[in-house]
Amino acid sequence: YNKKLGMFELTGLPPAPRGVPQIEVSFDIDANGIMHVTAKDLGTGKEQKMTVTGGSSLPKDEVDRMREEAERYAEDDHKRREAAESRNQGEQLVYQTEKFLKDNEDKVPGEVKTEVESAIAELKEKLKGEDTAEIRTATEKVAAVSQKLGQAMYADAQGAQAAGEGDAGAGQAKADDDVVDAEIVDDERKDGAA
Repeated sequence: YNKKLGMFELTGLPPAPRGVPQIEVSFDIDANGIMHVTAKDLGTGKEQKMTVTGGSSLPKDEVDRMREEAERYAEDDHKRREAAESRNQGEQLVYQTEKFLKDNEDKVPGEVKTEVESAIAELKEKLKGEDTAEIRTATEKVAAVSQKLGQAMYADAQGAQAAGEGDAGAGQAKADDDVVDAEIVDDERKDGAA
């Protein structure tokens, strides 16, 4: 049994992919027992506030009954939470890995890509079911296999870096020249101001 204290909506948020918006919610209870709730979108800076005053309090026997129910269903709640967290982790990993493959498809070797796509397909199939252990195992497999994506990309990058090492030294010298130019500009400002 949940007692509704109040409700407000944080509107005007731009459309974004799942997991991207960051909303900071803070609860502050003052000395008079009045609760102040603030929700702020960290991306846009939009903020919504609400004050919850002490309306009707529950009788002691109602509080005791609610506490007993909470203790009785604690284990079920814990299992449901674990299942939801496992499912969310799996869905998030599928989303991130597919996005990574799409963004870097020209940099990923074919055999690694095939292995990762196979693991993703298996995880998607497990996500259709309700077995938390199977979902967790498939998620761990995708996480392990997707590590090969990064390894393959870094191996390619190191090969390219070794081939273009002479060019990198020239680029570094040029960057130093830019810093010297900035110092000269600062000196000119001092002379012009004097």
